Amino acid sequence: MMKGIILYKSKYGATQKYAMWLSQKTGFEYIDITNADINIVKEFDVIIIGGGIYASSISGISFLKKNIDVLQNKKIIVFCTGASSFDKKAFKQIINYNLGDKFKNIPCFYCRGAWDMDKMNMVDKNLCILLKKAAEKKKEEDYHVWEKALMAIGDNKYDWTDIKYIEPILEEIK
Repeated sequence: MMKGIILYKSKYGATQKYAMWLSQKTGFEYIDITNADINIVKEFDVIIIGGGIYASSISGISFLKKNIDVLQNKKIIVFCTGASSFDKKAFKQIINYNLGDKFKNIPCFYCRGAWDMDKMNMVDKNLCILLKKAAEKKKEEDYHVWEKALMAIGDNKYDWTDIKYIEPILEEIK
């Protein structure tokens, strides 16, 4: 039986929720990636890395990039969370931006997250307000996927997290 670990970086809880669900289904331990020790992580056969998407970057992906030489013979899986609904073209851009050619064979999955401005820190809240104001100046048909989501959300709270999003990840582990 393969030994695995789930490393996650969660700012507002959605990624942690997915890590917990994956842990429940696999029996793998899950820990915040900021507490991950490569000397311990390298002992696992399967390493799942999850993080939220912020400004096109998957949080926590730097751990993989920094330690790829040690982890190159491991089964690595990446998942990311975001507030936008899934868009194949946008997701491909996220993967290319974060994983590029060097990591192109690492499977990456999208799990929809949550949105709650009340939980956001002041920097993120102000950034969202500025991005919304900038989007308001555009025509709706010119919006990027994330801008469509931002404009549709408004001041509402949403939790799109759903255990169904981990099913492809579980299949990949097999």
